[in-house]
Amino acid sequence: MDKPYDVIIIGGGVAGLTAALHLAERGLNPLILEADERVGGRLSGREAIQIKDWRFPSEHGVHGIWSSYVNLKSMLRRHEIISELVRARDEQWIYRVGDSIRRAPIGSAIRNSVIPAPFHYVQLFLSPRFWGMLTLRDLLSIFNVWSVLVMALGIDPFVENQPLEGHTFGKALQKWGPAFRSLFFGLTRNGLATDPDQVPLAGFLAFLRFYTLMRRDAWSFEYLPNGGGEVCEKLSAKILNLGGEIRFKRRVKRVDAARDGDWIAHWEQDGLAGEDHAPFLILASDSPAADSIIKSSFPAEKFFFPHGLGHAVIRLWFDKEPRRGPESGMFSGDFVMHNFFWLEKIYAPYKKWHAETGGACIEAHVYGPPSVLAQPDAVLLTHVITDVQRAFPELKGHLIAPYLQRNADTHTLPALGARGTHLGIETPWENLYCAGDWVRHENPAFFLERACVTGLEAANRILRARGLGEFAIRNYPPPEPMAAWIESLMMRGRKRRKMRGTSNK
Repeated sequence: MDKPYDVIIIGGGVAGLTAALHLAERGLNPLILEADERVGGRLSGREAIQIKDWRFPSEHGVHGIWSSYVNLKSMLRRHEIISELVRARDEQWIYRVGDSIRRAPIGSAIRNSVIPAPFHYVQLFLSPRFWGMLTLRDLLSIFNVWSVLVMALGIDPFVENQPLEGHTFGKALQKWGPAFRSLFFGLTRNGLATDPDQVPLAGFLAFLRFYTLMRRDAWSFEYLPNGGGEVCEKLSAKILNLGGEIRFKRRVKRVDAARDGDWIAHWEQDGLAGEDHAPFLILASDSPAADSIIKSSFPAEKFFFPHGLGHAVIRLWFDKEPRRGPESGMFSGDFVMHNFFWLEKIYAPYKKWHAETGGACIEAHVYGPPSVLAQPDAVLLTHVITDVQRAFPELKGHLIAPYLQRNADTHTLPALGARGTHLGIETPWENLYCAGDWVRHENPAFFLERACVTGLEAANRILRARGLGEFAIRNYPPPEPMAAWIESLMMRGRKRRKMRGTSNK
């Protein structure tokens, strides 16, 4: 209470760091209250892992920096947080049915397709390996597959305010063939980190539009060469150098307005209670924490907050390389795990270890269902080791060490609440703003990019109130011409049908 702050930011994830950095750039004094011991949220680093004589940096899990993350990459480059990224080469789809395991490259085929969007998926059918994944039922269900893609072309849930309540992505795939269903289930799990039966249809359609449907190059992505922990530490150092402050292990329980107009954040740290106050407040925590804070502070039972999801990350070290192949990919079908990354092909520390020892390390993620994640560590680890050895039998007998990490239920399940119940940047409470990938906003971005954009927008609201210069939001590349034309036709048709329905009434 002895030092005045211009803004209190609850949460030191990407959204909170983005807001604090831009406010500090304009000379304001932001205070970040972070419940954890590190900044970064789901991009943060973790304790290093000791394997024999080597120490490996750890993190929440491998993150892709997608081509459409234009605002995030602009911020990182403008502040010299990163000099270069590691470009993804290809992604492999590994599909298991019983004892049969099939595999096909899919990433490069989609993003390098000679066929314009939205028909660029047809490029997959030019691969004999992809044909080998399909059954007669898949070929007979192509119309059903196309109907869902067309739905995504004609409906923009975020912009049009289309929550599509009661509809899930899993239900939309009931008439698909087994391989097509498995492929898109895999894409959904990897993109949205949960079982497709739990994914709201509006969230999936928005996800499909942003990451691949409207442009071929939207599928392109890159990796951070030293992981997310390094990025978060550099961002926090920039904020501190500009006069901002970060306080760790301060878990905010509730907020309220003081008589002088300031906002007060009530927090607990190591069993002790305290408070900080400032004229402006940005709630930039994860969705479950935001839900708890808002409902502990206001009569706010009507408000909608997206679910938080947990998952498991498993890393396995081997004393030899697997067969030649892409650095990453996804598992679907009768596998327990859902994706993989060969870390010695991505991260600098692992590359050094590989060069000196010839070893390899795979990172696999398990996103559910809940019954699988509820298994004891030893059981889950055994399943994943067995799966990896099924997919890469040449590695049997070469395991050096396993490591299992469980991540808290903070990963946002993208969903759209009804207008008026789903909090946006601006809230019903004056000078209290929200930022994070759970916040309602017409910007179509997801996850890291959405956190960055909403953090920047929240900062701009405060800068505007203070009469200071705002920061520009970068636009996303437009849809390819054919995709844009089909989208326009469908939206005009829907509008005409709606008008006819209204006039008939």
